[in-house]
Amino acid sequence: MACLALAVAGCSNEAGYELDGGSFGNATFNNQQIQTGAMQYTQLLNDRFAAEVPTTITFAFDSAVLDANAQAVLARQATWIRQFPEVRFRVYGHTDAVGSPAYNKQLGLRRANAAVAYLTTHGISRSRLEAVVSYGETQPAVVTSNRERRNRRTVTEVSGFVGRHPTVMDGKYAQIIYRDYITSAQSETTLTGIQAELLED
Repeated sequence: MACLALAVAGCSNEAGYELDGGSFGNATFNNQQIQTGAMQYTQLLNDRFAAEVPTTITFAFDSAVLDANAQAVLARQATWIRQFPEVRFRVYGHTDAVGSPAYNKQLGLRRANAAVAYLTTHGISRSRLEAVVSYGETQPAVVTSNRERRNRRTVTEVSGFVGRHPTVMDGKYAQIIYRDYITSAQSETTLTGIQAELLED
């Protein structure tokens, strides 16, 4: 009887009471990525991206304006991202805990959009910067209810591969990783020169 009561309780809402928020099919997609190797290489590229380039920028209180430091970091991200035309990226926006959750979600989205807009001015196609997401105040870097700059941030991550890119369609993920290693062997002087050119643009 107890099991029957639980089953009935689980079906007590009307059909359509809660619409799926977009997670339908995620399990299948995840399995497909693992089977094809895309998931493994996505994680590998994301780890290298985080090791070689700052992935986080921060903001002034109640602001989505990019200061000089944020612009310099995004320019470095753009240099790295341009090396991999078959790779997609996602930008997550965050806030501190000051303000209402609804306001902070919007503020986080404005920050993520500001970062994406800046990346596009450095030659990154908007179609490769998928799913700009705002976590608002829900994932603090530092747990506090006060103003905290480290919580007012965006984070850029590798999210996957461009589905119709020839390299990806042929499953040649090893070529992507190999190119990454070759590029990372460039001298510091060469990379500094590239970054200087970007900052002058």
